[in-house]
Amino acid sequence: MKLFASGLVSALLLVGAVSAQGSSNRSGTRVPSLIDPRTRFTNQVILPDQGFPGLHRNWDPPLDSGEESYVGSRRLRGRKALITGGDSGIGRAVAIAYAREGADVTINYLPEEQPDADEVRALVEREGVRFHAIPGNLRNESFCASLVHRAHRAMGGLDILVSNAGYFVTHFNISTLTTEQLLRTFEVNVFASFYLVRAAAPLMPPGSSILFTSSGMARRPHAAAVDYAATKAALISMAQTLGLQLGPQGIRVNAVAPGLTASNFLTSHGLTTENATYITSQLPLGRIAQPAELAPIYVMLAEGSSSQSLASAYGVNGGNLSL
Repeated sequence: MKLFASGLVSALLLVGAVSAQGSSNRSGTRVPSLIDPRTRFTNQVILPDQGFPGLHRNWDPPLDSGEESYVGSRRLRGRKALITGGDSGIGRAVAIAYAREGADVTINYLPEEQPDADEVRALVEREGVRFHAIPGNLRNESFCASLVHRAHRAMGGLDILVSNAGYFVTHFNISTLTTEQLLRTFEVNVFASFYLVRAAAPLMPPGSSILFTSSGMARRPHAAAVDYAATKAALISMAQTLGLQLGPQGIRVNAVAPGLTASNFLTSHGLTTENATYITSQLPLGRIAQPAELAPIYVMLAEGSSSQSLASAYGVNGGNLSL
């Protein structure tokens, strides 16, 4: 089984995203049919000085989660999606893309991230679909179950679950990695995904899709990511096993494994602009990803035409196989 179909699949997704956006973006500017991935976005990323969880709105220049760049073609019309971590970064990009593809959207986020969630509400409701915001901490098992059922009631159904929220703090020496930190990383990244799927699967009809946000570190971890890399590898394993278990019910389960992406996730685990600049210089495309570049694969894996996409992990890593 191919765990990281990042080469051809990612290339096709990029072309598909451009095609789906048509010939113009939301501001009416022509979008070329051929886009050089090296220069699509700037290679200069300035990280705001903020801790966990941080705010999307604090980035200057702003991140691109598709606010102006993503134009959908109603590929998910009538679908009902729950997205954790949907206020910022990749989750925000997925929420915007799903709305512009015609899906109703419910997002989850931490209460401290309410300003970002309010921005997502405005962006989603502009598309004429239903939007619901449910703040809360995914470390709580009861809340995870409640979140699923509240989203199901609010939207009148649930057929897309994106378990995207994540947590990571670097530790270069295992002696500084506390048990509390280890548990927190697993609670957010793995246990919450399990709780969400356990509650959602009985409610989801055939044709539904469940997606986990894993990471390139699941395959090639960094030395300072002992707990984080382990959780992301666990998510790929869960995508495989749950895909095999739920496939006979017509529910597809997959994972997406992004590479380094500009988002609050970077600032929350201590990366600085200087660090990001050095890493950028080592990347094949000479830049890290913007969240908008991840959205197309989440759309592709959620739509019904991807009916053979099951129990796999898809890399969108800019060719950086060392992540």
